[in-house]
Amino acid sequence: MLSVALLGYAGFAALCLAMDKHFKELLKHTPRAVHLRSLRWAGWGLLLASLVLAVHLRGLAFGLVEWMALLMAAVTLWVFILPYRPRWLLGLAAISLVLGPLLGLASLIR
Repeated sequence: MLSVALLGYAGFAALCLAMDKHFKELLKHTPRAVHLRSLRWAGWGLLLASLVLAVHLRGLAFGLVEWMALLMAAVTLWVFILPYRPRWLLGLAAISLVLGPLLGLASLIR
């Protein structure tokens, strides 16, 4: 389920960066509309991938419950760390974006 959590966290990171305010604050430059749109699509795609993986690994009932719990934990992390250490969140998002799919593939192969 770590792969589901990492994919969900990366999805929320992309959705957060898809907002003009957070993009400017975290990346220190003004975004173009195409960047915001692509981040929005990537964020929703990562959240959908984490949902599909959770349902595949644990079944529909348990997968949905665990997916929602992991997403709530990811959002809580964003909400409490964003005002104090916003750059840490970008590093964690980068790690999540790399490790999430790798762990997901490893769990599917098993």
